Amino acid sequence: MNRLTSFAAGVFLFLYLPIFILVIYSFNANRVVGVWSGFTLDWYRTLFQDAAIGNAFRVSMWVAFWSTILSTILGTMAAFVLERFNFRGRLTFDAVLYLPIIIPDIVMALSTLLFFVIVAVPLSRNTILIAHVAFNISFVAVVVRARLADMDSRLEEAAADLGANEWTTFRRITLPLLMPGIIAGALLAFTLSLDDFVITFFVSGPGSTTLPVRVYSMIKFGVTPEVNAISTLMLLGSTLLVVVSLVLQRR
Repeated sequence: MNRLTSFAAGVFLFLYLPIFILVIYSFNANRVVGVWSGFTLDWYRTLFQDAAIGNAFRVSMWVAFWSTILSTILGTMAAFVLERFNFRGRLTFDAVLYLPIIIPDIVMALSTLLFFVIVAVPLSRNTILIAHVAFNISFVAVVVRARLADMDSRLEEAAADLGANEWTTFRRITLPLLMPGIIAGALLAFTLSLDDFVITFFVSGPGSTTLPVRVYSMIKFGVTPEVNAISTLMLLGSTLLVVVSLVLQRR
């Protein structure tokens, strides 16, 4: 048991120690990474004064916000249909819905880019939005469907026995019970959209650089404390959203 505990501790150190070092060196006064010269917040001040990073952040937030709204609506509808109705092609639709979760990002990025080239759609923030909605629907559907499976159907039956029609039952009973799952799925979709790099890199056009793509372009010139600072902020935001999503799912 002690050997297993030591192995687990070693795995966690291997995974998370580099992240911890990145966070520490984001406060380094020396521009040379790996040489500690004291504590400073200058790199975080520089981030908020960088116009390119500010524009990339606005593009990322725009894409994440609208992709979350659209994928939450479509994913919730897909989960409800798959869980509550039997129809021809249900298994096929179920399998296709889960493909974005299974296939590698690079495959989805190339196929999405090829689709936009075939239909002659110019690459922009709108193509990024479409691509993000395409893969976020699956993640929302998984979360909402799990909530639907655990929901007590007798509550809806009781509402019907008391004279409520289908719309009233959905609005007053089903939707409030599903809301924690819907919010958790939306937070997960927002996090995935905000952090996505591979798919975004392929389908983004001029003037539609997102924050992860901007960080990648900065790394080409070397890792600096400014890169560490922006990575730390992205890590903090993503972790917070994932924690909130997990808390809502447990409730």
